[in-house]
Amino acid sequence: MTGFAGGESVTLDLLKKKMAEFAKERDWDQFHSPRNLLLALVGEVGELSEIFQWKGEVPKGLPDWKEEEKEHLGEELSDVLLYLVRLSDICGVDLGKAALRKVGLNAIKYPVKQSQMNITSNNTTINSDENAQRV
Repeated sequence: MTGFAGGESVTLDLLKKKMAEFAKERDWDQFHSPRNLLLALVGEVGELSEIFQWKGEVPKGLPDWKEEEKEHLGEELSDVLLYLVRLSDICGVDLGKAALRKVGLNAIKYPVKQSQMNITSNNTTINSDENAQRV
C-alpha cells in the first residue's frame, strides 16, 4: 500500500480504494465477507466504547484529555470508519450517496419547525432537538 500525502483531501472513495488495495496485497479478500466485516466492525465499536466507558460525560473537544488519549481515540474511530467503508464496498453500497440520502430522509422526518419546539408527552417535556440527534 502506498503512503498517503497529508495535503490531499480524504474522500470515502479514496479510503475505499486504499482498503481494497490493502486487503488485496495481503490476500485478505477471502476473509472479507459481509458477515466477517460486520463482526470486525462491531468489535471495533466495542473498543471505541471502552475509551469512554468510565469517563462519564465529557465536554466537546475533550479539553481535559491527554494527547495520548486523543490519539488512541483517533485510532479507534479510524478502525470503525475503515471497516464501515470496507463493508459498504463489499456490499456494493455507495456509502456517501447512502449517507446523503439518509440526511435527506432525516430532514423530512425531523423538520426544522418540529425540532425547534418542545413536545409535551405524558406530562414530560421533551426537547425534540434531542430526538433529532438520532440517525
